[in-house]
Amino acid sequence: MPLLPTFSRTVGLALRPNCHPPVRILSGVQLQQCRFVSILGDLRDVRASFKKRIRRGRGPSSGKGKTSGRGHKGQKQHGKVPAGFQGGQTPLHITHPEKGEANLFALEMSPLNLDRLQIWIDQGRIDPAKPITFKELVDTRCLHGIKDGVKLLARGKQVFKTPIDITVSRASREAIKAVEDAGGKIVTRFFNKNGVRAVVHPERYPPDVRLANPTARRDIEYYRDPEHRGYLAHTLDEGESPSLFWRAPGKAKNVLSKEQLQKKKDKQANKLF
Repeated sequence: MPLLPTFSRTVGLALRPNCHPPVRILSGVQLQQCRFVSILGDLRDVRASFKKRIRRGRGPSSGKGKTSGRGHKGQKQHGKVPAGFQGGQTPLHITHPEKGEANLFALEMSPLNLDRLQIWIDQGRIDPAKPITFKELVDTRCLHGIKDGVKLLARGKQVFKTPIDITVSRASREAIKAVEDAGGKIVTRFFNKNGVRAVVHPERYPPDVRLANPTARRDIEYYRDPEHRGYLAHTLDEGESPSLFWRAPGKAKNVLSKEQLQKKKDKQANKLF
């Protein structure tokens, strides 16, 4: 590196810039060479990268010294106290328990009202010319996440005027009537949690994945009912009830033809005993 130039005597005392540490330059004196310090020699962690660990029991000046934050005396200082301990008395959750029971079969449906759906259509977020599924509702943020399904409700039915083709888990009677009065079509279909994920995120599943069908009686009867616009309504015969305990009138179980009845009579007639 070249040496520093010689300054005139009129310059006096000066500091050499960009030097670490600063080098004093005397007038008329030629100093030794100065090496610039690289940024690699001054690397350090960001202060927010690490949180200072609390060192307990290191004296009062540490902020958590002396009693280490436990306080003075008592069970909470000398030993461990279980969560919810109330000094030995009968806990409140025993003396004043919650009333009623939790419904094990209750589903957490995401509500979707007709007025919100109409707003999304008017703003161009949802295309009414295409079928509307869970994926369109989640991608457009009309619904923020789906857990067990979607139920279509009739709030704002007086402002809903767009014909749509929508598939949901359940729908109220007024919502079904409002959609069909507007010239649309609605289908209710069974979705388990895996089925909801397959519809919302089809890229995570193989193409043409087969969705599960209901296995519980209450679900089968719901989606067999034409009044609910269930997707299994086509399996019913004329006059048949959606209930699994009632069959269509005039339809008996295991009805035999005339030939089968004659063979059965002949077989019984040829028996020896």
